[in-house]
Amino acid sequence: MKEKVIRALYDEDTITVYQAYNKTIANHAIASQTFVCPPFKKERMTWIKPSFLWMMYRSGWATKENQEYILAIKIKREGFEWALENSCLSHFDNAGNTTFEDWKTKLQISPVRIQWDPERDIFMQALPQQRAIQMGLSGIAVEKYIDEWIVSVEDITAYSQNIRQLIKADKIDQAKDLLPVERHYPLPDGIGSMH
Repeated sequence: MKEKVIRALYDEDTITVYQAYNKTIANHAIASQTFVCPPFKKERMTWIKPSFLWMMYRSGWATKENQEYILAIKIKREGFEWALENSCLSHFDNAGNTTFEDWKTKLQISPVRIQWDPERDIFMQALPQQRAIQMGLSGIAVEKYIDEWIVSVEDITAYSQNIRQLIKADKIDQAKDLLPVERHYPLPDGIGSMH
């Protein structure tokens, strides 16, 4: 059975999620501590990921085009949990207690989409039994994200590249020591069983 558990870096009030952008969007976000300026488009779905290694996999350790800058964004836990409560799986899962038609209707009205992808290890190999959550925010969810939830935006590109260099130099233990300490995120009653 594939384990769908949210692992994240979090404290009492905030949870850290990751996004990768080009230099222009990243610099605007760092300067304003949120996403308000073009070329960021709040009309588009924006994906947030609590798994650092999944973000490294997705961005190729900050080498893919338009993903050269990695941002660590602290958001309010209440916002993250609102997103979970107002979400729908992006793909139909017949293991859920819903019909395809009900899922399709919910997908069209939900401001948040959830995907569970294979978690990655430090070598970017898939961990088939573990799933990492991605959340796609649209509409009201994007507005809440940029206006209400974001507490801080930090550029962690150099930090990410440092870990990658240690891995390339076969200094695996040193690289692992630098990874964010991601723990099981305690979901409020009623949320965990939804997905």
